[in-house]
Amino acid sequence: LGRLDELGEWLAAAQQQVPVRPVARPRVLLFAGDHGVAQLGVSARPAGSTRDLVRAVLDGTSPAAVLARGVGAQLRVVDLAVDCDLEELPEEVTRHRVRRGSGRIDIEDALTAEEAEAAFRAGMALADEEADAGTDLVVLGDLSVGGTTAASTLIAALCGTDASVVTGRGGAPIDDLAWMRKCAAIRDALRRARPVLGDQLELLAAVGGADLTAMTGFLLQSAVRRTPVILDGVVSAACALVAQRVAFRAPDWWVAGQASGEPAQAKALDRIALNPLLDHGVTAGEGTGALLALPLVQAAAALAAELPVRD
Repeated sequence: LGRLDELGEWLAAAQQQVPVRPVARPRVLLFAGDHGVAQLGVSARPAGSTRDLVRAVLDGTSPAAVLARGVGAQLRVVDLAVDCDLEELPEEVTRHRVRRGSGRIDIEDALTAEEAEAAFRAGMALADEEADAGTDLVVLGDLSVGGTTAASTLIAALCGTDASVVTGRGGAPIDDLAWMRKCAAIRDALRRARPVLGDQLELLAAVGGADLTAMTGFLLQSAVRRTPVILDGVVSAACALVAQRVAFRAPDWWVAGQASGEPAQAKALDRIALNPLLDHGVTAGEGTGALLALPLVQAAAALAAELPVRD
């Protein structure tokens, strides 16, 4: 059964049992935050507009919300650094917020050391909350404007590559001028990232952001709690790469849902040794690629649970 057999074995290892339990309580978890670097015009969306993405998910009108309903997965949005007033979003969304928008990584740190630690601990707490609630698989995504620029910077720094190698077109494709602005922003951010490569939390504070830092903490603690995770696009791939630097075996609890077409994602997944399940050219982000892979994982679990053992 090809990849289905591999996925069944992955779930059996994560669950530490044979036969595998069916995936009955999946959760879609979207980390939200604005990035100051978006002020440079590196995204097709206007700077500070992550609130609109969050509202679309909460209203059920985003691709992620539609897909989550279709596969029967509960969806949760967590605001770490959305650039809006707290009153504009529900309290259950904003209760983990670290700050209003992350810093402009080409000229300043995304976070202070205290904010980075708070975001990292928030991510760990979210992993514990999901594990304690009985979530048996997490579909991980992001809602951000400027997030792919920060993610590409992290990947370039950790893989030792130049900005031009990792600069992609983003979730909502950008034109050539915006691509050049994005490449220049990553180049400048890389100069600030290289001196702190030895400390992953310092690196996230310098060129990551509250959402990426929390996602990294979430991935590490999910591995501790043995909760399997489907990664989405370049943002979750960047966080996975940082997390692997902290705990080398943590990727045993992750699969890559799809190839997003972002060169930085391909480089990160190659470094982590994860092969994407799907390649449909979906660039929307917001967890959509990972959500499309969820039925495949559920099918693998059902087959592993119900088919007789084959020699």
